[in-house]
Amino acid sequence: MAYILCIETSTTNCSVALVKDEKLVLLKEDYNKTYSHAERLHSFIDEIIKESEISIKDLSAISVSKGPGSYTGLRIGVSAAKGLCYALDIPLISVPTLQTLAMQVMGKKNAYIIPMLDARRMEVYSSVFSEEHIELRETKAEILTETSFSEYLKNKSVFFIGNGVEKFSQICSDIDNATFIKDKLPSAKEMALLSYQKYIKEEFENVSYFDPYYLKDFVTG
Repeated sequence: MAYILCIETSTTNCSVALVKDEKLVLLKEDYNKTYSHAERLHSFIDEIIKESEISIKDLSAISVSKGPGSYTGLRIGVSAAKGLCYALDIPLISVPTLQTLAMQVMGKKNAYIIPMLDARRMEVYSSVFSEEHIELRETKAEILTETSFSEYLKNKSVFFIGNGVEKFSQICSDIDNATFIKDKLPSAKEMALLSYQKYIKEEFENVSYFDPYYLKDFVTG
């Protein structure tokens, strides 16, 4: 049995979850449009430990969303995660932010899932996943055009999800196979299964040297 504390701070959603193996136990998050990580993150961690009635020493690992996303948000989340790992002498797990976001789209057949986070102006961070959440194309920072992702839209249904979807939905030239799931942000809730899979495989980060995957340093939100 493993208790894993999951931390997601890559966007404006400050989100913390406690999972027991791959099952969600408790979730705390501030799902709004302002950054509250500095004020809320440690409070959420304290509340989850108290409400779950476990000791913080019962934690088996800390899992953190590694990016891409907000430069400041990622730094806050990773710093907190590393501090807990040092203090408790437990392993650090990192989960790709866009894969966590893609996990919000479940139960689709013969489809692509494209998570998309706003990177200012007409640029987004995006990746491409199968309906089984297997990465098919690496994460990129790219400027959207009306023909973006056309190679995927020609073949299958495509589910676009994230806070970068709104601006793409306004210019996409091939909407027949497109479903736009707007205003969704990554959450620690969807980190549960991914974190547990890495835990049982002992796919841990080096706490001393781990840094977030910023992709682009100028996003300082």
